[in-house]
Amino acid sequence: MNYRGILFDKDGTLLDFNRTWLPIYLHAAREFADSDPALAAELLSCNGFDPARNRFQGGSLLAAGNNHQIAAAWALQLRQPQQVDSISLRLNEIFRVQGAKQATAVAGLAPTLRHLKDCGYRLGVATADSHQGIINTLQAFDVLDDFDFLAGYDSGHGVKPEAGMVLAFCRHSGLSSEQVVVVGDNRHDIEMGRNANAGLCVGVLTGTSERADLETIADIVIDDISQLPAHL
Repeated sequence: MNYRGILFDKDGTLLDFNRTWLPIYLHAAREFADSDPALAAELLSCNGFDPARNRFQGGSLLAAGNNHQIAAAWALQLRQPQQVDSISLRLNEIFRVQGAKQATAVAGLAPTLRHLKDCGYRLGVATADSHQGIINTLQAFDVLDDFDFLAGYDSGHGVKPEAGMVLAFCRHSGLSSEQVVVVGDNRHDIEMGRNANAGLCVGVLTGTSERADLETIADIVIDDISQLPAHL
């Protein structure tokens, strides 16, 4: 197949998930728990963080959910169900500030994207983070100009694992879905690609999923995006 576009997930695919998001989530949980360590730990552990392994469970809310979904879950745990919108707004602000501070790129991020761009691929980002979150976390790595398309959960194309972000990338780039490669670290990313009939769905191991989690649904599983050009 003549693939012409590549749509990347962000966190766990372009950014090292644990090194980026663990300090961010710790900061947010401590604030909302009013510095109560037991409550802060509960906000994390009940939504996908495994303290014994010091990492997030693949497919969990904290690994794959969007900001508003996390706010809804935390509002219930905090017994403030009427405060979902205000919690979501505060999370967005925390993620904006802390995301810029904590973002950690996967190995070979910039050279891999430049190589793919030089090969003529149209590149995009589809994330459960906000559109602004894409900019906040990637701007330090000088790669934003390599992307032709950016979509967050708030960009109006739906949320993962729906097909909307992939189809919007296709419309923006003038491609058919069969010409698009979807790359992600989570089953939600691969399911999004499948739902859009993407030509190739690639799992990476720089996020929250183990190889076994992805091998049953992805076409191929690679260690990180630096290995992608060899498979294209």
